Amino acid sequence: MKFFNSIGPNPRLVRMFAAEKGIELPETVEVDLMGGENRRAPFTDRNPAGQLPALELDDGTTIAETIAICEYLEELHPEKPLIGGTPEERAATRMWTRRVEFKVNNPLADGFRFAEGLPLFKERLRVIPEAADGLKAAAREGMAWFDAQLAGRDFIAGDRFTLADITLFAFLDFGATVGQPVDPGLANLNAWLKRVRSRPSAAASQ
Repeated sequence: MKFFNSIGPNPRLVRMFAAEKGIELPETVEVDLMGGENRRAPFTDRNPAGQLPALELDDGTTIAETIAICEYLEELHPEKPLIGGTPEERAATRMWTRRVEFKVNNPLADGFRFAEGLPLFKERLRVIPEAADGLKAAAREGMAWFDAQLAGRDFIAGDRFTLADITLFAFLDFGATVGQPVDPGLANLNAWLKRVRSRPSAAASQ
């Protein structure tokens, strides 16, 4: 297998997931995202969506999309489950991961692409600069929503550290570097960030 890696929160998400499970990722191929290598052949022959990361299997099949890659790795290495060991746990993790993506990660990422990241992305995808402020506001609202959900519990899905936590952490840590930090007044979310940032997998995935 080959793992196609780059800068950015999405590859970091997968690296952190693997580190948390104690999985050594296969041969890693660095892709120049800043130079647009991911938007042209031969990378687009593997992943026509032109996004990173991607996992190429030994038979030539390519799995893209961070959550799909993490699901695949968990299937291969079910020990120390980060999605779940029962149908109920897996359903809860998937529910919370989806909420993370829709309420925070998607608006945060597009808010960046349409504003600070506009010079990089304007020639690569449809950008809507006039939507940037609204998207950033939606991400802030999502952060506040998660702050409320975290009252009285350690992790997003309850007392288990899961893929949902990794998915949110990778993007909040990125957001802090591109003008979208977590409001200091969100005490529960900031305490959660501190807990997750202290995990060895957070440092290992940088």
